[in-house]
Formats: sequence, C-alpha cells, structure tokens
Amino acid sequence: MISVQEAHRIIRESFSIPDTEELPLGHLPGRVLSQEITAPFPLPRFTNSAMDGFAVRFDDIRETSRNSPVRLQVTGQVKAGDSPGHTVKAGCCIEIMTGAPLPEGADTVVAFEETSGFGSPSVDIYKAPGQGANIRRCGEEVASGETLLLKGTVISPTEIAVLASFGYAEALVMKQPRVSIVTVGDELKQPGTLLRGAEIYNCNSFMLEAACRALGFEIASIGHAPDNRDLLREKLADALAEGDLVITAGGISTGEYDFVQEELSALGIREKFWSVAQKPGKPLFFGTSADGKPVFSLPGNPVSALVCFSEYCVPALCMLQGKPVPAKLQAYLATPFPADRKRHRFLLGRLWAENGRLHCRVSQKTESHMITSSAGANCIIETGPAAEALPAGSQAVCTLLPWASLQPPQQE
Repeated sequence: MISVQEAHRIIRESFSIPDTEELPLGHLPGRVLSQEITAPFPLPRFTNSAMDGFAVRFDDIRETSRNSPVRLQVTGQVKAGDSPGHTVKAGCCIEIMTGAPLPEGADTVVAFEETSGFGSPSVDIYKAPGQGANIRRCGEEVASGETLLLKGTVISPTEIAVLASFGYAEALVMKQPRVSIVTVGDELKQPGTLLRGAEIYNCNSFMLEAACRALGFEIASIGHAPDNRDLLREKLADALAEGDLVITAGGISTGEYDFVQEELSALGIREKFWSVAQKPGKPLFFGTSADGKPVFSLPGNPVSALVCFSEYCVPALCMLQGKPVPAKLQAYLATPFPADRKRHRFLLGRLWAENGRLHCRVSQKTESHMITSSAGANCIIETGPAAEALPAGSQAVCTLLPWASLQPPQQE
C-alpha cells in the first residue's frame, strides 16, 4: 500500500507530451495551445480615429472656443474600411468615422459632439482637444512579431477574439483525450428498470460520464460487465481499443468476484500501483497499456469512485491535454474534521468565501456508500493521518470539484 503522495508521483511520471492537432476557431474553446502565437502585423494595423468626428490640423483649431468657434471647410469623408488617400489641408477638415484611417496632414480628431455636426460644406469647431487626441496610433497596442498567446494557454472566448483579430483561422492544440468507462457487477441495473431481490441501480456509470462531459472530455465508450471473466475481458478490451484513457468502477477489491485487476493484467496492462493508504478509496488501481494508455480502476462505492476520480483521474486528464492540474486550497474548518489514524482521509464538503477567507464544512454523511453526501457539495476536504479530529477553526486542504464553483456564505 502506497501513500497518496506516492500515487500522485507515479501518475505524473507515467505521462508523456500530448499529441497535437490543428483545429478551426469554432472548435478551439477549452483546448490548450501547443504553439506560441505571434502578431503577423501591428495593432492597430494603421493609424485611425478613435471616434466619430472631424480629422483636423491642430494648428487650425488651437484658438477655438464656444464663444469664438473656428470654421473649417469640409473636403471629404472617410469611414471604416476606406483606403487611405485623403489629405487635410490648412483651413480644411474631413469627416471621419470610428476606425477609419487618419488622412494625411491631420494630427487630431475633434469629437462630433464638440462641433456643429455632419452634413454641411463647413463645420464650426467649438472646443479643441489636446493635439493628437482621439487617435489610435499604428502598433500602439501590439507590435508586429510580438507574442500574443503563449504555448499552454487554455483557449477561452477572449483568446478566440485575439486569434480572429489577427487573421488566424485555426491553431495547433493538444489533442483532447477520449475516455472509456466500464462499470462492473451483477447487482447493478440501469435506472428506469425494475429492481428485484438485492439489485441496486448503477449510478457510477452516469456519474462518471457526467463528470467527464462537465470537464469537456469526449466519451469514447460506456460499457457494463457482469461478474463474468470472459465478458469482463471483452468489455475491457473494447474500452482499451476505443479510448485514450480507461476508467473502471467496481470489481477491484479482494472479493471472490473481483476480477478486474487480473483481467487487466491478461490484456497487457502493467500495474503501477494498487491500494493507496486513503479513506475512502483504498482499493485504487493504476496501470498503463503497452502503448501508454492510462487505466484507472476505481472502487465501486459511489463516493469512493467520485473522490478517486476527482483526486487522480482529473489531474491525469489535465496532463493528457496539457492543462495545469487543479490547485489545492487552504480553508478554515467550520466544523471538526474526523481524521483517520492511519490513512489520508477525503470527505465531500462545502467551500465558501466570507470576510476575505475561505471556509469549509464537511458533509454530514461521511461513509463511502452514502452518495447523497455529494448533493450540494462543491469540494473535497482532506487531511493526512491524525490521532484526533481536526477542530473547528483549524485549516484544512480543499480541492474545488472541477465542475463546481465557490458557494455563497454558509448560513448557520
């Protein structure tokens, strides 16, 4: 049996650099850049007007005022998208729209609101802004060749805007891993069917699928195997063939019908570890196939499966696509944490911010078969082995569930 820290080290060392693929803009959100993006041209690409108004020579309007306006002859109009070509001469001006290229000879733009308005052969200027006002200079935001986005950036709508603004129609990103899920057990039945005898409903299959989809991962396959070696091996073989990462739930302990570990070995999966000094989730298996595909076999108890998925599978999935592993947070316990003398303990709970500090509270139901403890939980709270419970007010380590967010302050 290994420690939680050792389990994480082994997992980290089992991953290589993810493969890459080129995708169009519409398929990039949530993906990780595998290249540095540089500016192919300066931004703005040309000097242009920051607002609607008149392009003028500052010397012509230097002495203007509301009581003694300067009148200029309007010799043309330039709007966004027009090619440069106009020239502003002494005593003249040109109507200009936001984003339009600044005409030659002009060095200032007077806002429309400070003039007598558009549509006349001449215009009165009531107020002179500072020289060079209301002008966006070529390259003032970004110089040509400047780095726009770093390799490893997770692409959001704002990065899409940057890529599109510089004419990038596609980008090279890390491949998104496809996940295969297999649940195991004669006792498990599909929701919506009638239970008989000691049967129970299969919640792990749907929980793990929903967790993967909430994180943006594609599901390669979902299967269920009874406690039958031949059928289990067939399901596991299919999962390995179809997915980039395989997650199983159930059949990994030491019971008479727990065949998963043996059947994975028969399929060529090399065991990296089995059994971690933690509660819940002691019977956790991790291994890799000959071509490097990771396999996680989680316990069948739903809370154990959820904890192990969040603690180990989520970081692995992040590494497979080049994303940073979710950070652990320090929070103050609002209630005692029932530590375990010998094992690292994980419990579902609630995390919130209040008065500039993070606070957490353990869910009331703490046993690994009590899946209702996950309802309303947004984090996992953990502590190393300890002889006594951590008292309220002490600090504990929390991991925000990757599909959850900080909740409002806890109401007593």
